[in-house]
Amino acid sequence: MTTSPLMSRLDLNLLVALDALLTERNVTRAADSLGLSQPALSASLARLRRHFGDPLLVRRGNASELTPMAVRLAAQVPSAIDAVRRVFESQAEWSPETSTRQFRIFGSDYGFATIGQSVSRLAKETAPGVKFRFELHTPGIVEDPNRLRASDGIMIPHGHLEELNHLDLWTDHWVVLVSEDHPSIGDELTLADLQDNPWVFTYQSRTAFTSVNKQLSGMGIEPVVDSVVESFLALPYFIRGTDRLGIVQAGLASDSRCFEGLRALRPPFEAVPVVNALWWHPAHKNDPEHQWMRSLFRHAGKQMKQLVDSSAEV
Repeated sequence: MTTSPLMSRLDLNLLVALDALLTERNVTRAADSLGLSQPALSASLARLRRHFGDPLLVRRGNASELTPMAVRLAAQVPSAIDAVRRVFESQAEWSPETSTRQFRIFGSDYGFATIGQSVSRLAKETAPGVKFRFELHTPGIVEDPNRLRASDGIMIPHGHLEELNHLDLWTDHWVVLVSEDHPSIGDELTLADLQDNPWVFTYQSRTAFTSVNKQLSGMGIEPVVDSVVESFLALPYFIRGTDRLGIVQAGLASDSRCFEGLRALRPPFEAVPVVNALWWHPAHKNDPEHQWMRSLFRHAGKQMKQLVDSSAEV
């Protein structure tokens, strides 16, 4: 295979310098963050400018700003660094007991508060040096699954991604949250209650949504949404002491510490269940470290299923 002229001049140290410069937007601070002298990083910036044919950082008064080219690079560089790191962390023989690998998982705060923390605890028992980085997913990741190549996966229910490898974890169901002192709702909800009261939605866009909210629309119910918050754990603060309604997974609502002052009522219709899954890029299919990580999610999923089943029997 012929190496391109650009690749032949590749210096991975420049990638690290570029990341620091784009993050700090200041040569002195970027040099300090890398433990380098300012002249050394200035030399790296000069090489980067020649390579890209762009100044990257430009002075505006007393501060520096990113050029449009630099803004584009800022969105790509973290993933590139993570991919390089993963390549050089790979080992012919890998042992979880001695590994210091960091796994990067996207998801919602619902996924982190339920199975995410369980996976973290399981890893600590057998692989004390392994770390997990849980990051909130964005619409861009769902719209372009190829961006998962630079991460280890995304925790998201069925209905958003269907073409990737996945592992089903556990199935949850929905409950409607109302304030304990709601002025008009009793022990059971009606369809009229859903239509007549204002709502707080957790997500509301083309690619970021909950299946049950789309189901309401399909039933001809158009809730009056006066707030949208992209967090399930923040939902109680928007409902407690108001006449608003919100919908959340039963597995999360069972935590009385977060949902004090609220009632969790069954929807007055057969709500589509939440089939939670871990999805990953095909590039990770045969990675032994990734396979070990997936085994943790499989184990934690079984634990969550038992917890959900036992709570449903009470």
